[in-house]
Amino acid sequence: MPTVLSDRDRRKRDDRPDETFYAEPRFVTHADDAFLARLTELYASVTEPGDRVLDAMSSWVSHLPDVEYARVVGHGLNEAELAANDRLDEFVVSDLNADQSLPFADGSFDVVCCALSVQYLQFPGPTFAEFARVLAPGGTVVVSFSNRMFPTKAVRAWRAASMAERADLVERYLDAGGFAVTDRIAERPGGDPFYALVGTLP
Repeated sequence: MPTVLSDRDRRKRDDRPDETFYAEPRFVTHADDAFLARLTELYASVTEPGDRVLDAMSSWVSHLPDVEYARVVGHGLNEAELAANDRLDEFVVSDLNADQSLPFADGSFDVVCCALSVQYLQFPGPTFAEFARVLAPGGTVVVSFSNRMFPTKAVRAWRAASMAERADLVERYLDAGGFAVTDRIAERPGGDPFYALVGTLP
């Protein structure tokens, strides 16, 4: 399993357990409306009705299109936020920086979404390998990000990088998980830059 990040690169300014920082719910969105609309459009282009979707590192809103999915499962760190997300059929609370395993069987999902959160992963290699494990063959992962973050909780490698370098970093994460990058998007639909990478499994 490729390490991807060194011990130095995965450091955070606030090294307390993430569950401490995320103990209180934050019912806010972490990008502007144009970014979120573009994200919903991207999700619509890579998903189909009947798909099983995992919204990893989720919150109180998933930004999914108005599509009838077979199952939408949320994963995150704050139970109150996840409970308020009406797109979720169920959810689990866990910290991927403490334990990279997910409580799902192999091939449980067709799509994994990770929106506006990848900058906080300290062990992206094992995490993306776990995304691959819970995806069915040919499954898709969509990773989106902008220039916003909680700077005390983002890893050093992310804080020190330009936006293009952050996209390169996510491409390395995908490669470590066994994904082939099928799309790499860099746009500015509104005030916030919109970056996304789409990876697929063989």
